[in-house]
Amino acid sequence: MQEKSEEQIISRLFELENGGQSERRTELSGERFLSLIQDPDSGRAYVFSHPTDATEGAEVPPGTEFWEYPTQDEAARAYEQLLAESGRAGDVVEEDSEEGIGDSESGGAEVRDRYSASDEDDLVNVEESEEPDAVS
Repeated sequence: MQEKSEEQIISRLFELENGGQSERRTELSGERFLSLIQDPDSGRAYVFSHPTDATEGAEVPPGTEFWEYPTQDEAARAYEQLLAESGRAGDVVEEDSEEGIGDSESGGAEVRDRYSASDEDDLVNVEESEEPDAVS
């Protein structure tokens, strides 16, 4: 089995976090986040600390760190310890935060209002005369 690079692991952690797969996530001051994540593919558990990703996934944000653990229990203990330290320092903004999740993910096509299609679009505006007559 080939070892993943640090950048590959960070990319995977962002992917899992943005997919809503972090077990715990806390927003810290300075637009930073602390997450507890278990990778379902590898079974490895991580504590992931990072700032908001302003590059939309193009670069690893400065100050991004992760700690890898063989079990979820070990990672959970480390997460609790880091959370307690952040709490004592007054850095905890919101526990179980969903702030910024998915910011670097594409949400698909841009959605506009339901009347955004052109009135001249033949695929949107089917003439009533083209509909088959109803049998009484």
